[in-house]
Amino acid sequence: MRESLIDVTRLVDRTMQGRLPTGVDRVSLEYIRYFGHRATALVRFSGQWIGLSLADSERVFDGLLSPADNFNSLVRRAVVRSFLGRVGRRFSDSRFFFNTGHSGLERAHYAQFLQRSALKPLYFVHDLIPVTHPEYCRPGEAERHRLRMDTMLSTGQGVIANSAATLAEFAAYAQASARPMPETAVALLAPARLPEPVAAPLLDAPYFVMLGTIEPRKNHWLLLQLWRQLIERLGDAAPRLVIIGQRGWECENVVDLLERCETLNGFVFEQPACNDSELASWLRHSRALLFPSFAEGYGMPLAEALAMEVPVIASDLPVFREIAGDIPEYVDPLDGQRWRDLVIEYAQPQSPMRQRQCQRMAGCEMPTWGAHFQQVEALMERLRDKKH
Repeated sequence: MRESLIDVTRLVDRTMQGRLPTGVDRVSLEYIRYFGHRATALVRFSGQWIGLSLADSERVFDGLLSPADNFNSLVRRAVVRSFLGRVGRRFSDSRFFFNTGHSGLERAHYAQFLQRSALKPLYFVHDLIPVTHPEYCRPGEAERHRLRMDTMLSTGQGVIANSAATLAEFAAYAQASARPMPETAVALLAPARLPEPVAAPLLDAPYFVMLGTIEPRKNHWLLLQLWRQLIERLGDAAPRLVIIGQRGWECENVVDLLERCETLNGFVFEQPACNDSELASWLRHSRALLFPSFAEGYGMPLAEALAMEVPVIASDLPVFREIAGDIPEYVDPLDGQRWRDLVIEYAQPQSPMRQRQCQRMAGCEMPTWGAHFQQVEALMERLRDKKH
């Protein structure tokens, strides 16, 4: 019996649909990479909790880390083999149980099942944005996220936060709801493992990158309006903007600009299905990553850019300063004039401000997964020693 059980339902579902990994998914994949040899897999299907055998768990873990064309059939076979023997199982073995993607925590059955089991839940909290900034989320998401946080507080033996800023918001939520806090750890996230970029830039003109799902809190609308002004003012000398990310929700005004604003044609390029090799190449040769979000739980693109020695112009958010200190240029997300001035400055071939940021990067060390899992292991050790 391996010491841990990992809920892979979200990852399996998204991989079977052929969807690209989000930041949340990348974190979950790292937990499989690190704990896979010490864990087995759990898949929730049709209201049942199905614990896969050791052999099937290893196959599914390998398939998630290196997806192949046969992944869907592999999962179906594993579930069928495990279903009859494990249906209704209460998981009476006391071992750690990881949910690293918030998946299923809003459902009452999830907490009830865990309370009847001997499992020791460890949760990863990515953010509390639906609670703190519901205006940027889908209708109803605030209540669903409260339920997720309630499940963490009522059943969790340990909670891992991606930043001190996120943990502070989680603690404030627990205090406001008069619930005790479980054991916690702050474990910063390492940048994604991106391949080597191609040697030549993918565009001839200077360009900037914006990376992330197209949704209201990412503030694409500000940059697109800014780019229209730059094109009208500078003509063909205006820099280009590359938007990398899938279209999300309630972003109709941004989509209207992308699809119907003729001024942006040839200057703004949308890349909704960008693989890691392409992402690395777009980032590496850009003048800077632009990150004008109103709210973030972490900000993986910032870490990815700095790890590749790419300058960053970002909103002045506490979590960004926690990750990157004084390296980026920080701007209020509503200060359009300052964003415009910095874009014009950084687009210059020998921009002094850009050179100074590059100098500030010297010796910069981004968080590592090794350091991350040291914090997780320390949390697990505290829980092993803790008497219940």
